[in-house]
Amino acid sequence: MAKMLLLSCCAPCSCGVIKKLSREGRDFAVLFYNPNIAPEDEYKKRLAENKRLCDVFKVPFYDLEYQPALWAEAIKGCEKDAERGERCFRCFLMRLRRAAVFAKHNGFDTFSSVLGVSRHKDMDQVNKAGLMAGELEGIPYDTFNWRKGGLEELRRAVNKELTLYNQNYCGCPYSKRSKDIE
Repeated sequence: MAKMLLLSCCAPCSCGVIKKLSREGRDFAVLFYNPNIAPEDEYKKRLAENKRLCDVFKVPFYDLEYQPALWAEAIKGCEKDAERGERCFRCFLMRLRRAAVFAKHNGFDTFSSVLGVSRHKDMDQVNKAGLMAGELEGIPYDTFNWRKGGLEELRRAVNKELTLYNQNYCGCPYSKRSKDIE
């Protein structure tokens, strides 16, 4: 069985997947690399909640440097794009490339992400970015649809059971501003 690295955006999105994979005895670890999250206090809350979730399920957890300036450079020129636009694609590609590099250099056979779990995100856009990142970095990206097969229901149940910290925006300041306007 392949050893997989799972890129997590937040505990509420990844909890169902983490529970499923750990229950199945899969060899995997979780990576938190989210330089898009702002403000920094929000980033720290999400990081801590991801760590707590992985501790509950005894899953190896890694976090990488917080690089908001690098993220801002990656999405430059797309700041006014709507959700699911070019800004999101660039954000996904940046984070997934970093995950691919980490996976390749740390003994993983494949990588995947929960970036498309939220109904506010475009699963096809995430998978396109993941496949591109995998091809660029020389490691396969698993396009498994983490929304299907009862995983949405499991996600809701685990969220409720563990009273996970939930937020109402993806993390970037532009999605937060969009939510504040609504």
